[in-house]
Amino acid sequence: MPDERCEPHKPVSILVVDDSPDALDLIRRHLEPLGHRVYTVSGVREGVELLENAAVDLVITDLKMPEIGGMELVRHVRENFKATCVMMVTGYPTIDSAVESVKLGADEYLAKPFTKKELLDAVENVLKIRRERGFESAGDDAVATAPDGMIGRSSAMAKVFSAIEKAAKVKATVLITGESGTGKELVARAIHYRSPRASHAFVPVNCGGIPETLLESELFGHLKGAFTGASESRAGFFQTADKGTIFLDEVSETGVAMQVKLLRVLQEKEVCMVGSSKSQPVDVRIIAGTNKNLANLIQVGRFREDLYYRLNVIDICLPPLRERGDDALLLVRHFSEKYAEEMGRDVPEYTDRSLDMLKKYAWPGNVRELENLVQRLMAMVDGDVIDSPDLPETMRGQGLLQNTYLDRTLAEVEVEYVRRVLEHVRGNKTKAAEILGIDRKTLREKIKKR
Repeated sequence: MPDERCEPHKPVSILVVDDSPDALDLIRRHLEPLGHRVYTVSGVREGVELLENAAVDLVITDLKMPEIGGMELVRHVRENFKATCVMMVTGYPTIDSAVESVKLGADEYLAKPFTKKELLDAVENVLKIRRERGFESAGDDAVATAPDGMIGRSSAMAKVFSAIEKAAKVKATVLITGESGTGKELVARAIHYRSPRASHAFVPVNCGGIPETLLESELFGHLKGAFTGASESRAGFFQTADKGTIFLDEVSETGVAMQVKLLRVLQEKEVCMVGSSKSQPVDVRIIAGTNKNLANLIQVGRFREDLYYRLNVIDICLPPLRERGDDALLLVRHFSEKYAEEMGRDVPEYTDRSLDMLKKYAWPGNVRELENLVQRLMAMVDGDVIDSPDLPETMRGQGLLQNTYLDRTLAEVEVEYVRRVLEHVRGNKTKAAEILGIDRKTLREKIKKR
């Protein structure tokens, strides 16, 4: 009969940290047959890096290792990963070390040498503790199923998915922050369609794409004759979103006068159409998004502090793609399948060399940039194999050029980076400004420095 002490039908993700290759291999061979996903690294630094890029249920760490010991890793896990359990393993067992590891937050302590049964019993005990705390497995099946088509298995995205589920259950306003192209609207949609408001409208509004003179009319509506060209009365986005959700993307681009009006909507739950003196109630959940640091804008007088605190009841910070580990490769596969179906062609294979370049690339435009690249490759590359020569020059040269900036000033590096982004988008200044997270005026100023 199969050994069920670790519930092989519910695989978990386990990170083993030990400077002994034999110990790593032994633990891996004992745990993998039970269906668990086992990561092995030889030092704490590598372990911390993996924790940032993969969802892990259990960390098994040696006590004594070169440079950084297991106690430091226990402390790091307890301070940063609420749902991850820790088991300390040591060949130098003492009462003091056992007591200290437990004080720091280790859930189990195992002395070397140990038998297979002792290891499996200790792992089962830790996982039982984890289940009693109410945490589910972060194994492949759990993290691969993301809301509304969102893709990600990194621990950073697991936190985002968890925040989406929690935000969907309450009525509070949400502020979604993150670089351009990270998927803020996808997160807003996921919250809406998991909330009790799902049967009503989700209305996305790009505040930065509407001229300030028209924004009030677009948001709150206007009466006939309210201004030149207002030939008929028209409801605004807030009325359209009644009983549903409005997503105010690029909320940082609104002027201070508009921010006062938005604050009133949040406080009074009512809007006033342009040309009217009478307010009307609206039942709208507000979700806002920005790629700017609002705290910095508050300091320079460009964003109201009271509005910031009204919006920032729940804060969801989307990580840039460069901090999501292998998620980039998952997204490459996802978009390749998507566009292969649209174009009626087979899904191409990517060589190891091309995948390595895609993984190492910094992705300044994040997921949006990656999707655009995959679409272009699918349209332009002949054959069923995509190799490194098919990738943009900016990606092909990154390995050779990655250390050439170390003896240059920040201004010089910035000029070179702007040049490379412009080359990548074939001179499209609007797209380049979007990737760089700046407006076209600022881009023009930077181009002049070239």
